Amino acid sequence: MTHMRSNEVDALNSRRRGQRRNRIRFFSDLFPYLLLPVLIYNLIALFSGGDGPQRTPVISEVLDAAAFAIPMMSGVIMRVTWGELMVVLAVVFLFVEVIKSTNTASAGIVNHILSMLLFVFCLMQFLIFQSFATGTFFIITAIVLLDALAGMVVTIISARRDFGVEGIGV
Repeated sequence: MTHMRSNEVDALNSRRRGQRRNRIRFFSDLFPYLLLPVLIYNLIALFSGGDGPQRTPVISEVLDAAAFAIPMMSGVIMRVTWGELMVVLAVVFLFVEVIKSTNTASAGIVNHILSMLLFVFCLMQFLIFQSFATGTFFIITAIVLLDALAGMVVTIISARRDFGVEGIGV
């Protein structure tokens, strides 16, 4: 049996770590992060029940509940609801998605397709199910649509710059 030198072992381990990082990066480029706020909303809708009084979804009560309150220097107390926190979470993930969209690799294109499918899924839920007929989910659905459209536009612009394609008359 031959013995590997330590620098050969280090090179082999480095290659393995690089392959693992590449797989994680590929998944990260592929995964639509806006799926997370949509899944969180779905879980809340699943456990909150159906209709409440005056045919309003029970989830509205959950989303309108105060998550925390901060006393301001002006003397008022700023109240932040769970629904507002979900919208902020969706906006943070929208930022991540727009940064990811500069990638012109095939994983980025698959990400845009998955984002568009996520929008169709959200739109169907919004139109069909009572628990999804809330302002919070409407805004999340609009953010998902903006992600799909902005991602495609940014990718097209990035690809045009990468390949040196100029517009007609420019």
